[in-house]
Parts: sequence; structure tokens; C-alpha cells
Amino acid sequence: MSFDQLFKTLFEEPTILTRFIETVAILLLLGLIRRLLLIRVNRTLEDPGKIYAWRKGSQYVVLFIALVTISALWFDGFDNATTYLGLLSAGIAIALQDPLINIVGWIYILARHPFEVGDRVEIGDVAGDIIDIEILRFTLLEIGNWVDAEQSTGRVIHVPNRMVFNQHVANYTAGIPYIWNEIPILLTFESDWEKAKNLLHGIIEKYSLQPSMEEKIEIKKAAKRSNVRYPKLTPVVYTKVSGSGVVLTLRYLCKPRSRRNSEQAIWEEVLRLFAEQNDLDFAYNTQRIFYHPVEGKTLLSDHSEVAEPRNHLVGGNNL
Repeated sequence: MSFDQLFKTLFEEPTILTRFIETVAILLLLGLIRRLLLIRVNRTLEDPGKIYAWRKGSQYVVLFIALVTISALWFDGFDNATTYLGLLSAGIAIALQDPLINIVGWIYILARHPFEVGDRVEIGDVAGDIIDIEILRFTLLEIGNWVDAEQSTGRVIHVPNRMVFNQHVANYTAGIPYIWNEIPILLTFESDWEKAKNLLHGIIEKYSLQPSMEEKIEIKKAAKRSNVRYPKLTPVVYTKVSGSGVVLTLRYLCKPRSRRNSEQAIWEEVLRLFAEQNDLDFAYNTQRIFYHPVEGKTLLSDHSEVAEPRNHLVGGNNL
């Protein structure tokens, strides 16, 4: 049955037209009841979290009542098999599109909990804090993009629920409410890197967060559920040599939303500390002249002669 025939049948048969009007009336009545309820809730409650819970809960209840009531209204009166099959086929043809996939995605989100309201997630090339989950979409308060350290951009992004099926979903707060953050610090080769490493380790021990007893219990539960293992949660300083100096990388735990503040506090203390030390200097990309007889290692031989002075430009041609 084509859509033209469907609409013709709908308005030519009084019984179907009556049910159509009753369906619209049911939807309007349920919407009005929910709106009045939410007005009462907004006047009574002040906690935004509780208001949000009432708003989402009433939405699900109204949806359920509408589905049950309208289904009973229509399915009880389909005497014409042709009309029933036409409506059913037309409904399936319309429903088996993106909205149906979004509804299935919504059911998956509610059942499997890849994220919840309040979680910080990254899905595809979008990252942000979940502020709402609806039947067809969920809403993010965007972070990152042109803003450093994953702070909020102020933009609200609406993402279709079907994205959970075809994009990777990274949850910042699932399993453990912390993330690892790293700060690389580049020192000159002449600096006392061992001394610097000890001093930096003392700084990150001060600013690194450690899970509480309750959080450790949750971490163990997460490990049992999804084989997520965190064998070491203490801060550490790693050593690496690069072309411009010695790299000391500070690795520590912080709250997902406190990454920038923790970096600022650590860098300010590092700057103050290095200003007091005469044997610690920051390095940067430079060129230098290397005079081997003076700056190179001394040859351990009585018969060795000092070679002719040769200057070398690091990373360039001989001078």
C-alpha cells in the first residue's frame, strides 16, 4: 500500500480517523501532565541533579504510558487486514532508518552503561562532559578542540546515539576516577640530572593524587568486571636522552577536570626550584660549537698527542 492510499484510507474510514484524533489527544494530555509536574518540581527542588532525574524519569514514564495506551487503542480495532498490513509495512519502512538505530543505541547506553550523565568521554573526534541522554541523542559540553589541557570550549554538541556502534568511546571516569598525566622537562646535558630527578620526584609526590580506600575497592571491582588492571598508582619520573638534552618526564595521577590546574601548580614550583639551583638549567633547541680537545674526554695514554684543534658544529657542517 502506497502512502497516498494509506492517507486516503485514514481519512475515509471514520473509525480510523477517530483513533487518530484520540491518539493526538492522548499525546497532548500526557505532555500537559508532564509539564505541570515539572513546573511543580522546579518550584519545590533546588538541587539540579534531582531536577534532572525527575525530568528524565517523567519522560520515560510518559513514553511508556503513551506506547501502551496507543498500542491498545490501535491494535484492538484493526478489522481490515489490508489496512493493518499497510500501516505496519509503512511504519516499518519509516522506522528502519536512523531514528530506530538511535533508539537501539539509547537502549544500549541504558543497559550497558558505556557512560552516564556527568562522565567525561571521547567519542570519535569529539570529547566532552555528558550533560544529557535522550532517546535519539546525547549531549556533550565540549572540551579541548582549540582550548589547551582539555578545558571547556563552552560549546554544546548533540551526538546521535547510533555513534556508540560505529565510533570508539573513551570514558575518562569509568573504573577509576583519575587519569595519568605527563609533564616532560628538558635539561641541558651539563645539568645534574640525578639531583633534578630527586627534586622533581618530591614535587609530584606532593601533587599526585592517591585513591582513597573506597576508590581502591571500586578499582578492584572494575578489574574483576572488565580485567582493567592498575598495578602501580604511585607517581614516577622517567629519564630519556634527546638531541637537545636530558628529558625527565613526570607521570602522576590527577582528576580529569583538574589536569590544567595540576600542571600549573607543578610548573610554578619547578620554575621556583630551578631558579635556586646553579647546576640545573632548562634546555632548548640550539646550535653550539664543540671543541673536542677541551670539552671531550681525556685520552688515558702517556704517548697520546693533542690532536689538531677541530671545531664541529653540532647538527651542521665543520667550521
